[in-house]
Amino acid sequence: MDRNVLNPPHRLLMGPGPSNPDPRVTAALGLPMIGHLDPYFLEVMEATMDDLRRLFRTTNHHTIPMSGTGTSGLETIAVNLLEPGDEVIVGVIGYFGQRLAEICRRQGAVVREIEAPLGEVIDPDRIAKALDEKPATLVYLVHAETSTGAAQPLEDIGKIVRAHDALLAVDCVTSLGGMPLEVDGWLIDAAGSCSQKCIGAPPGSGPITVGPRAMAKVAARKTKPHSWYFDLQLLFKYWGEGGGGSRAFHHTAPVANIYAFREALRLIHAEGLEARWERHRAAHERFAAGLARLGLELFTPAAHRLPMLNVITIPDGVDDATVRKRLLNELNIEISGGFGPLAGKTWRVGLMGANAAAEPIDRLLAGLGEVLGT
Repeated sequence: MDRNVLNPPHRLLMGPGPSNPDPRVTAALGLPMIGHLDPYFLEVMEATMDDLRRLFRTTNHHTIPMSGTGTSGLETIAVNLLEPGDEVIVGVIGYFGQRLAEICRRQGAVVREIEAPLGEVIDPDRIAKALDEKPATLVYLVHAETSTGAAQPLEDIGKIVRAHDALLAVDCVTSLGGMPLEVDGWLIDAAGSCSQKCIGAPPGSGPITVGPRAMAKVAARKTKPHSWYFDLQLLFKYWGEGGGGSRAFHHTAPVANIYAFREALRLIHAEGLEARWERHRAAHERFAAGLARLGLELFTPAAHRLPMLNVITIPDGVDDATVRKRLLNELNIEISGGFGPLAGKTWRVGLMGANAAAEPIDRLLAGLGEVLGT
């Protein structure tokens, strides 16, 4: 490698993210640089918020791409909605649920975990029972568990949480843009995602939406949030509270990243959100059929499978790292291994954004067949 020259390989990114952006998205990174308080950029910010609301299916004003990766958005939700001593129920159906629980503990919250076996999901009745037994400020769930490929149903949980006067927050890092998510329709009070998966933009933005009930909790805090950078009340002095008005400096927004993020949103809405959901579903079916022809099986029970994140059981006698290394080095295809208890036992394949299509899927299936000798 010549350290004075940037010449990265052209990889097919079929892991759990990042995915390959559409060329029109990467081209947006090269648009002219302007200041983060330039009048034109303020217009870009407003348009980005509007398009992001359409993606989240919400009317929430407080809907922005956080300047940071997806974790920044998830942590912003916890930092603002939790104070020391608050009770929070966290659904744990894999590694990313465990991580949410740790994020909440670091806010000084009292965390109660509801767990399900790997590959399974949490029955809404368990959440109702937990709230009946002891009230909570917040219920925080993972919609699409990236470590197991399981989709947590949310449609009925918002009603349960609201009936117990609690807030519902959702990690939709892997699901947003690739499967149905109805923030307003499902009574979700806050949700956080990322830019580099089904949205199809470069990493570096953590889109969030925070509803009126959650913002009321923010306004009623007895203590300041533990993070200055993630303080929503400070952030929206820059992003705006609606109805015009001046903007105050909070941080230097990643202008080029927001150009690319906005272009990715434009492409989503040009395709149509429902059509995009259907494309990801069809991609999953094509991939699952191809795996069956290769004699490979998906780890996740059929009833809970995500369309955009497919967890494959590694056959006996096959070495995980060897297969992934050959795919990467010989065929320029990236997939990922399993997490925690599933390490060495599963592969994780993402069918996200532009890669939820026949050509990349067939290329990966052919590569797997070649490496496995099937």
